[in-house]
Amino acid sequence: MKRADDFQERRKHLSDLSDEALEQKFWKLAEKIVDPMIDLARKNTTPSIERSVLLRMGFSSIEAKAIVEGVMNRGLMGKGAGHVVYKLAKEKGLDVRKTGLQLAEGKLWDEAITMFEGGAK
Repeated sequence: MKRADDFQERRKHLSDLSDEALEQKFWKLAEKIVDPMIDLARKNTTPSIERSVLLRMGFSSIEAKAIVEGVMNRGLMGKGAGHVVYKLAKEKGLDVRKTGLQLAEGKLWDEAITMFEGGAK
């Protein structure tokens, strides 16, 4: 069975758009598709998942447990524990491991909270 070639008909609503406008439309639609997945990830993470992420970042299970507990106690769980460590390290110009170890020791939490309250994603 041969499919009818209706490309010209289906693209009419896009034909007047410039390359720049097409690219903007593409990214807007891509965000629209991904937003529900991001929302699910934010709402459905667990301490176990967050510890798993930190283990893959090179932290021991004891270190990961301390970091995740700190994230949970400070209301940053929706940001993701690994994300908190990574963004804070980047912001402070520190090594990811050193940053995570400091968080596990109870340090840098004020900076982490301030960074995410300021709108960091």
